[in-house]
Amino acid sequence: MLDVTRLRVLAAVARHGSVTAAAEALHYAQPSVSHHLSRLEAETGACLVQRVGRGVRLTPAGRLLAERAEEILGRLDAAEAELESLTGLTSGRVRLAAFPSALGSFVPLAAARFAASHPGVALSLVEAEPPEALRLLKAGEVDLAVVFDYAAGDPGPDDGVRLTPLFDEPLHLVTGLAETRDLAGLAGARWIGGCERCRTSLVRRCAAAGFTPEIAFTTDDYVAVQALVAAGLGVTILPDLALRAHRSAGVRTQPLPGPGRRVTAALYGTPPDPPAPAALLAALLATGPPA
Repeated sequence: MLDVTRLRVLAAVARHGSVTAAAEALHYAQPSVSHHLSRLEAETGACLVQRVGRGVRLTPAGRLLAERAEEILGRLDAAEAELESLTGLTSGRVRLAAFPSALGSFVPLAAARFAASHPGVALSLVEAEPPEALRLLKAGEVDLAVVFDYAAGDPGPDDGVRLTPLFDEPLHLVTGLAETRDLAGLAGARWIGGCERCRTSLVRRCAAAGFTPEIAFTTDDYVAVQALVAAGLGVTILPDLALRAHRSAGVRTQPLPGPGRRVTAALYGTPPDPPAPAALLAALLATGPPA
């Protein structure tokens, strides 16, 4: 096996024309260059340099090996640059999936933090509710997913998905300006529910207050939900991020006691994670919940 350092010494001698000049270019002592050349001749079994007066010149075998050394060293240098680019996050891409109210609140701040630190990495964002975001993650269509689950009763993630907690967010009772703000006092109200997972949490809350809600409207659009509430067509429960992303002037809110939603970042596969998703996760953790 040829030694890369000795190949580099031979290439420097061929490029600069003398042992002295090669030593200066490589920042080596001259005896060290001579030693590497001698060792390379011993490894190859070929005479690579000839003494000419006070200098040296390459033999045909030396010129052939020097040319190949230049090719090998060029490929090694290119590989090192590519790896440095990847691990140093100077190029590449990273893809993030997140649910709408996360995209409407803290995710853009984290994305901006990431972009400022790693301007050469292309960042793309995809809107997706947690089940779809996890499907995209496991399919390799995104590198990181911001998801949520309700603190009571939700199943854990599928095998291979690793969750990193970001923060917990409270839930809020959302009513019209003229309505009571007490959950138990809204037993006879018309309710606005969202997806099955979100509706399960709403039903659970109402059951704890002693009644089963009448779901009159179903939508996951938090802007539409608040418009319906403001119009007097129903009441609802919304998570904190939905109200931070958009707050209608025609509603009033009251934080509800007890567990709310857990917001987490999901990665897929075994660690260590690739540099770009790991850096994006760090940006999400550093950003934290909206103030």
